[in-house]
Amino acid sequence: MSSQLDSAVLEAALENVHRAGIPGLFAEVRDGDRIWRGAAGVADVEAGRPVTADMRHRVGSVTKTFTSAAVLQQAESGRIDLDAPIGRYLPKLVPGERGETITVRMLINHTSGLAEYLSYAYPSLKAFPDVANTSAQSMDDHRHTRFEAVELIELGVTAPPESAPGDTPGLYSNTNYLLLGELLAHVTGTTAADCITRNVIERAGLRDTGYPNGPHVEGPHSRLYEAWFGTIDPPRDYSVFDMSFAGLPAAALISTVADLNRFYRLLLAGEIVSAASLEQMQRTVPVVSQESRTIDYGLGLYPTDAPGQATFWGHGGTVWGGGTLSMTRADGGRQLSVAMNLQRWNALDATGRPRPHPIDAALDAFYESALYG
Repeated sequence: MSSQLDSAVLEAALENVHRAGIPGLFAEVRDGDRIWRGAAGVADVEAGRPVTADMRHRVGSVTKTFTSAAVLQQAESGRIDLDAPIGRYLPKLVPGERGETITVRMLINHTSGLAEYLSYAYPSLKAFPDVANTSAQSMDDHRHTRFEAVELIELGVTAPPESAPGDTPGLYSNTNYLLLGELLAHVTGTTAADCITRNVIERAGLRDTGYPNGPHVEGPHSRLYEAWFGTIDPPRDYSVFDMSFAGLPAAALISTVADLNRFYRLLLAGEIVSAASLEQMQRTVPVVSQESRTIDYGLGLYPTDAPGQATFWGHGGTVWGGGTLSMTRADGGRQLSVAMNLQRWNALDATGRPRPHPIDAALDAFYESALYG
């Protein structure tokens, strides 16, 4: 299966996204052995420094695929049973009946029923944006605050459950992946970061991917501008931020578009996990996303397709000011990874729903050109 890789079309489509309002974005599109890399706009709106396609970037929830792959590897070795209750491994973190009924698989595909701890963090910790009042003051106050995963897990586990374990649609919850990080540490005797680095990142030969040691992104990178639904005007730079609030196994990874394409290409080729494990990763259930959309979600992967077009697998992610999407066609022949340095550009209407913005249509047009040619 082959698609057209038209550099002029891709460059124009990427430039249109920049003109629609994204300060800077960059991407890599692969079709077989052919590679296109492009960038449009600036990495620093004040200095006018241009973005380049080799920049490192906070990839947010794309991290979840890496964490899921590490868990599947441990399942292949017999250290983890995907259908065992999490209470067998982490009884203190998920005690009682839920610990006995929530399985590891339910954590990976977001059907555990556990609440999203971020929804409860502001009143408890005063450490995140006050969503109810669309205030970003807490982001400024906690750029350098360090949180322990168990502290955040407790918020999600003690909050009222969203549903019974195993019920669908599930609810996308970062609490699940923080628990998976603790599970990896428990069964390997090392940290989740070390486990994922050794068994996934290094196994894939990724040279520019890793976890931050602090609030800074090392190496060439863009500033990240957060608009917080139009309430921060002009958007503010949050490229310096301690990502412990989001949880290392859920959203802390830093990578490049080239590394992401390599990772997903190898994953879908059965070179990171076995073919049997990959088949399990691609078994989907309905899950309500953070954007309140119901999506099909597997084990750290989700599909996207268009009528009459091939299916792509991958993940998207957001952090304060940064967005990422990485998608690979099921046969591995066509790939897109794109990173941008503005988030939550849509103002909200009276009902709290995002208003349409020219960026939305421009991004859709770029995705269509990049994925389907």
